[in-house]
Amino acid sequence: MISPRKLTVSVLAYSGALLFFVVPFLFIGLTAVKSRQQASLLDLSWPTQWQLWGNLVAVIEARDFMMIQAFINSAIITVASVTLIVVFSAMVGFVLNRRKTSWNKMIGFLVLSGLMIPPAIVPTIWMLQQLGIFRTLHSMVLIEVAYNISFGIILYRAFFSTIPRDLDEAAIMDGAGPLTLFFKVMMPLLKPVTVTCIVVQSVVVFNDFVHPLYYLPGDDNVTIQLTLYNFQSMFNTAYNLLFMNILVITVPMLIVFLIFNRQIVSGMTSGAIKG
Repeated sequence: MISPRKLTVSVLAYSGALLFFVVPFLFIGLTAVKSRQQASLLDLSWPTQWQLWGNLVAVIEARDFMMIQAFINSAIITVASVTLIVVFSAMVGFVLNRRKTSWNKMIGFLVLSGLMIPPAIVPTIWMLQQLGIFRTLHSMVLIEVAYNISFGIILYRAFFSTIPRDLDEAAIMDGAGPLTLFFKVMMPLLKPVTVTCIVVQSVVVFNDFVHPLYYLPGDDNVTIQLTLYNFQSMFNTAYNLLFMNILVITVPMLIVFLIFNRQIVSGMTSGAIKG
């Protein structure tokens, strides 16, 4: 039998989740299918006219199908960034866990600094301009890797603590070199933490709004988040199309997150004790 205290805590927890997660998403969904006049009221009311298909078509066709180009750009940035983050994070985490040197504490401090210290926007833009890669997709990939690699390194470093060193020694005795040891022996064992890193970093990079706003100005390399500007202005905002746009760019990552929820938790907790 559930005690009254546990029942109260459960009710409060579910009520809080409903208030902070379900209600906002319901508001977005309802506003996205309303007419422009009713959506301008910004209330949690039932639509009098359902315009799901009309609003969706209007969002996709806006500004010469900018949404499609934005999806392609965001997909390129996300895939390239996450691939580099996974490979480099795993390499650095492996070295930090296996090779104990006097530099480990300093390197660990620098990794943590990457999570705590805010990015320097203006110096980064100046550096990109000097290199001639400002306003390019590959510069955005490098920026996403630099800003998000610290999280991946911490995950992989903790996970490598769960893999016995005897496996390394056995592979070396069998003639495995450093690259063979890492890619053919270690990488297949990293599936739980790799799935976690891929899903979490994909959501972060795909939903990034601030960095593309600074480093990718203009319409040529617009990302999916920046398409929100298509339907808002100082004097006249189409809230039904704006919220439809939010719904379109939110649902894919939400589905991915729900599908891989268990793998994410498993990867996050792996190595928590030994790490």
